[in-house]
Amino acid sequence: MADDAPRRIEIGFDGGQVIALRLAQGELDGLRKALDKGGWHRVATEEAEVDVYLGKVVFIKTAGDGHKIGF
Repeated sequence: MADDAPRRIEIGFDGGQVIALRLAQGELDGLRKALDKGGWHRVATEEAEVDVYLGKVVFIKTAGDGHKIGF
């Protein structure tokens, strides 16, 4: 997988809400680094910019690399 290829992620929030995004690896790395700082963080997705309140994030799930063939 190329470093600049978008990755599918899910961000889970306190309260049960989950959003799915496609982020470039650099955006994902920036999001992970910003978690320690808290507050608001803006990420650029393929479709738009999304502002995330990091104080309510409980998990970040990343899709596995590669594609699966079959069912």
